[in-house]
Amino acid sequence: MTTINKAIKLKYMSVLTQDLPKLFDAAADFMPINGTDHIELYVSNAKQAAHYYRTAFGFQPLAYRGLETGSREMESYVVVQDKIRLVLTSPLVSGTAIGKHIDKHGDGVKVIALWVDDASYAFAETVRRGATPAMEPMVERDEFGEVVKSAIRTYGEVLHVFIERKNYEGEFLPGFKKWETPRFTTEAIGLKYIDHMVGNVSIGQMDRWVKFYEEVMGFAQILSFDDKEISTEYTALMSKVMSNGNGRIKFPINEPAPGLKKSQVEEYLTFYEGEGVQHIAVATDDIISTVAALRARGVEFLEVPDTYYDALTERVGRIDEDIEALKELNILVDRDDEGYLLQIFTKTVQARPTMFFEIIQRKGANSFGKGNFKALFEALEREQELRGTL
Repeated sequence: MTTINKAIKLKYMSVLTQDLPKLFDAAADFMPINGTDHIELYVSNAKQAAHYYRTAFGFQPLAYRGLETGSREMESYVVVQDKIRLVLTSPLVSGTAIGKHIDKHGDGVKVIALWVDDASYAFAETVRRGATPAMEPMVERDEFGEVVKSAIRTYGEVLHVFIERKNYEGEFLPGFKKWETPRFTTEAIGLKYIDHMVGNVSIGQMDRWVKFYEEVMGFAQILSFDDKEISTEYTALMSKVMSNGNGRIKFPINEPAPGLKKSQVEEYLTFYEGEGVQHIAVATDDIISTVAALRARGVEFLEVPDTYYDALTERVGRIDEDIEALKELNILVDRDDEGYLLQIFTKTVQARPTMFFEIIQRKGANSFGKGNFKALFEALEREQELRGTL
């Protein structure tokens, strides 16, 4: 262990022994989070996955880690679009933890990295409140400065990694080099930031993880949906939405509810072989142009019947967008007391019927499209029926 890492560990141990609430009485949110730093997916072929996210979703090359940078067991490609950074990681040799994770779960989210001002404090306080530690605070450095990282465990095998980068000026993180492809370029399509990320947990586990985010992370429950609100003729689920103090991080947590057939959450848990991230919602300021570009690049979306749009104005009131354009692209609309939102969901983006993306544009609304639940889940059921998993 380096001298500076020892110093970080001593700082962490001393913080644990203090009365932390007194130290941070001034802050209503005990652990402010600046935003989502990045999302790391373990994938079978990082190079091909990076190409897919660039050509289909308009991400740009940012950074690379692999044999050329001294990494002997893993390779990672980092792609970026506005404030969204995806890290796509694959093993280079057999028998690694990454390879075993992919063998069990398929491609999926391993790390939700949160950008904080003090990664040592974030680790100390969450562990003090009951989190299971995954990585004690450590410093990584290169010629561009230093980054402090720490991590705790959450549902399934998902990690929250705390990233403190105030003393770093590099492209991404130490250990990575700038990744450029001057002979191949793609255009961004208007994706802005991570709006929310949804976790699927086993039946009876939703309230456990709600309590975790409340007590360990200092989040608050902002919405709740029961199996009467999220149901169809055949399936149902329950969901509670957790948010941090400034609202930049939102984690809906789903669990299955009893139904006549296997719900989308049960299908996920079966094929992912455990709990994990079901979908990533990414925001745009112009959903019509973004979705049109995605469709032109081959991204497939769930579809609802044309009848969904017959009484749309009566249900949501006047909106700025042309309803015929929304109908052509299959974009859904819902309204709450603050405004309205537009949303659409991709089909799964890997071999297993697990993770997918949501494209969302908020025009004042703070909710999650409750009025679209029935149409959405019926569309999901049609996909499940085609797969023979309903």
